[in-house]
Amino acid sequence: MKKVLLLCGLIVCQMLQAQNTEMRQYVDNLLSKMTLEEKLGQLNLVPASDEIVTGGTVDTQVGQRIASGQLGGIFNLKGVDKIRALQDIAVKKSRLGIPLIVGMDVIHGYETIFPIPLALSCSWDMQAIEEMARISALEATADGINWFYSPMVDICVDARWGRIAEGGGEDPFLGSEIARAYVRGYQGPAANGQKLTTNSGMACVKHYALYGAVEAGRDYNTVDMSRLRMYNQYLPPYKAAAEAGAGSFMSSFNLVDGQHATANHWLLTEVLRDQWKFDGFVVTDYGSINEMGIWGFGDLKSNSAKALKAGTDMDMCANGFVGTLAASLQDGTISMADIDQACRRVLEAKWKLGLFDNPYRYLDSKRRAQDIYTAENRAASRRIATETFVLLKNAVPNGSTAGKALLPLSSNATIALIGPMANDRANIAGTWCVAYTPERYATIKEALERRLPKGKLLYAQGCNLTHEEDLQRAAEFGKTIPRVNAAKAKAEALAIAQKADIIVCAMGECADFSGESSSRATLEMPDAQRELLEELVKVGKPIVLLNFAGRPTVLTWEEQHVDAIMNVWFAGSEAGDAIADVLFGDAAPSGRLTVTMPQALGQVPLYYNHLNTGRPVEKGFNKYRKYASNYLEVRNEPLYPFGYGLTYTTFSYSDLQLSQNTMHADGSVEASIVVKNTGQREGDEVVQLYIHQQASSIARPVKELRGFQRIHLKAGEQRRVTFCIDREHLQYLNSLGEPVLESGRFDVMIGGNSDDTMSQTLMVM
Repeated sequence: MKKVLLLCGLIVCQMLQAQNTEMRQYVDNLLSKMTLEEKLGQLNLVPASDEIVTGGTVDTQVGQRIASGQLGGIFNLKGVDKIRALQDIAVKKSRLGIPLIVGMDVIHGYETIFPIPLALSCSWDMQAIEEMARISALEATADGINWFYSPMVDICVDARWGRIAEGGGEDPFLGSEIARAYVRGYQGPAANGQKLTTNSGMACVKHYALYGAVEAGRDYNTVDMSRLRMYNQYLPPYKAAAEAGAGSFMSSFNLVDGQHATANHWLLTEVLRDQWKFDGFVVTDYGSINEMGIWGFGDLKSNSAKALKAGTDMDMCANGFVGTLAASLQDGTISMADIDQACRRVLEAKWKLGLFDNPYRYLDSKRRAQDIYTAENRAASRRIATETFVLLKNAVPNGSTAGKALLPLSSNATIALIGPMANDRANIAGTWCVAYTPERYATIKEALERRLPKGKLLYAQGCNLTHEEDLQRAAEFGKTIPRVNAAKAKAEALAIAQKADIIVCAMGECADFSGESSSRATLEMPDAQRELLEELVKVGKPIVLLNFAGRPTVLTWEEQHVDAIMNVWFAGSEAGDAIADVLFGDAAPSGRLTVTMPQALGQVPLYYNHLNTGRPVEKGFNKYRKYASNYLEVRNEPLYPFGYGLTYTTFSYSDLQLSQNTMHADGSVEASIVVKNTGQREGDEVVQLYIHQQASSIARPVKELRGFQRIHLKAGEQRRVTFCIDREHLQYLNSLGEPVLESGRFDVMIGGNSDDTMSQTLMVM
């Protein structure tokens, strides 16, 4: 069998080498025919107007640039007919007929929208995330798009940054697993050098690098950190995506080591290409080269040359490459080899997409009806959404005679559904839904009405999103929630609350209260909604808070006063039905936090895998301690820790064992623990493995996630869950990015969240 496997591996390697040789020869031949202007055109990317009419495209500015060979790609154009019209110009009107690459921000779905990426990460389900990416690719390619500006793998520990909604949370180990799952789902089984299928598109990993660490959580701001921190905390997910075979990367807007990421040779060449062996192409973010001048790096001409030489291959929207590189070539700032290298990478991407074989392979008009927003795709979105909801609290209501937790609800109850998000279909899908069709999505109100054949649903919006209309309009970004008379709306809400058995509040952020350019200086529930919630609590009825958020928010007051809290994030096109499934117990909430939720804004940035301090305050100490590392007003602990989440059953952990208490550096050890479902219902648990090195030559975090398993247990069932630990779980990276494993004692911790673990000591020799 071993010989057969080796033979199969050899055959695959030979096939890949042959395909790579074929690709290089094809591109060599094409480059030899291209003029300088045509080469620079391949490095130019612009958005296409959505007003294109088939037959008249050649007369548009975009059409003229394509015909003259001045564009290598377009983005944000939806529909096979519109894309075909532009591809026709590229193939039939330009001198060499080089096809266009067509991109879009396909972030968490196309027309079937899945939960936002932060929510998806809370599933801890890599198969589900890969399935989401596969379906997203299926739908987008059915509409002519073959290049996706996703995944965003930026680590973020500052909840003020709006784009935390678009990433996988605060942990580099989990973020790396998520990055791999996205790339596998988008690109399918194709390996480096192989051509993608027509159901798959090319991933574009963003934002390279460190964008999630912008100062003050303010978008487009600066970043500064040590290389030790870069390599160990922020860079691992990018590296994982590169190793998974991602076809392209997008550079970020921020500085890295005082240099703009778009023109940072160390970042784009020394790390990405030389260390990680990435062989795809790098595109800038929107207008990034042009913005370098605002940062103080010179004019467009010099910055375009710097970006090219640093390793940037395609210029999005700045028109710097196509407009200035010819002059830089003439004055010797850059060489023809620099231009050829960038052009080669773009052409190789088109080869991998199969566009030279058939420029129209992604333009099959029959696919829309059979692949987009199908019943199967919607069912997957609905199912996956239930895995992302994080149940934060589920108490027994005061006065309850049954003695049961509030959730799940009875379908025989009279329910008052209240809040700005309760009857909204545009916002529940979340931020970054470029191609979505909200008119087809069910609201929470509509979904609950279908689920109460014997019960009764009462509804009131209850309040505005915020008291300040200008703030609400800025946050909505076109996804409008009606403005109501505040006094009248509150009276309506309180009136139906008095008639109900249970109050369900759909409150929190709207879709673009988080996302790009949506940084926040406060993290509490918006004022108008909090005031209404306070009045509803006074009614004395049990309350379920469905907290809509694209970031960790401060729920300290809510934790103290509301019976049940469930973070539903923004769950996509099937959010209404998915929420109903969980509220009534047809599915159980099984998400676990991938971000730490603070007690107060002043704790931010807050994350579990922090370094220690010389004057720590021990966990659980509930008073202020002078001359120690703590706050006057609140304790250091989060409101809800990383990895936390409840469900409709309970689990116990016992009998943590190591297969041996010592390990040689190149050896391995098994760590195992018994997990038991101690409740009355079946359910899912996420078992988490953490590591801490007790003494090291550099400061190490207090704990680091190094493994996890999502398991399903029936009521009363128990299982021994086993993790294999080897050097990769114990090592760190030095300032050169080199792995280091030092001998010494390690704490091996396993539990249901980062704050609740059992521990054993492992000695590494």
